[in-house]
Amino acid sequence: MKEMRFFFTPNATGSNELPLDEAMHALRVLRLKSGDEMFLMDGVGSFYRAIVTIAATKRCMYEIVETLPQQRAWKGKIHVAVAPTKVMDKIEWFCEKATEIGIDEISFLNCKLSERKVLRTVRIEKIIISAVKQSRKAWKPKLNPMLPFRDFVKLPLHGRKFIAHCQEGFPQNDLFEELLPLRASSNGEEVTILIGPEGDFSIEEVSLALDNGFESVSLGKSRLRTETAALYATAIAQLALRK
Repeated sequence: MKEMRFFFTPNATGSNELPLDEAMHALRVLRLKSGDEMFLMDGVGSFYRAIVTIAATKRCMYEIVETLPQQRAWKGKIHVAVAPTKVMDKIEWFCEKATEIGIDEISFLNCKLSERKVLRTVRIEKIIISAVKQSRKAWKPKLNPMLPFRDFVKLPLHGRKFIAHCQEGFPQNDLFEELLPLRASSNGEEVTILIGPEGDFSIEEVSLALDNGFESVSLGKSRLRTETAALYATAIAQLALRK
């Protein structure tokens, strides 16, 4: 049985040609030719079975022969906002693994103690697309540019909102215990979780988040690195919202 070959094609039904990067991979690496079967994913819920019609030097054209709507594996929406690490490999690792596990939206925070104040998302977007194809996810997570912490917490976010931190003096419940009751919900719920930099959120940032409707939570007794904490939050949100 031939392996199913997936290609990320956002405008799959509005075009008949693979994007350039995908075409180059199809032609140079996989050496597809006219008549070969492939599968397209649009990132918004559908796969498509297609046949290669033209395999040229840099162009791979196709004809869709079957539309395959997919069912979401989890309810609601998972949104993690994290302060990016100084070492880009770590935040890229988080984005890749969170996509493989299942996440709807990733945002980046510029906090008082952030080690990285500037972030380019082009490479991260490519890593996410690769993870979408590898894990065969029908939905591609939305990737947002970095925002100052103060601006982010004032956004009109829906559902439950949490800030995970280690600051003393604030009542804290365990995030897993707060999310677990969501399993009983038929449609799930939108969940936003804030993860701070290695130096944690400042007391002022925690207070500002609470003033804007966020709930104070912990991630257990262990002190986790930023990228580990973000992935842990993603994983337990998946457990709570999985169908």
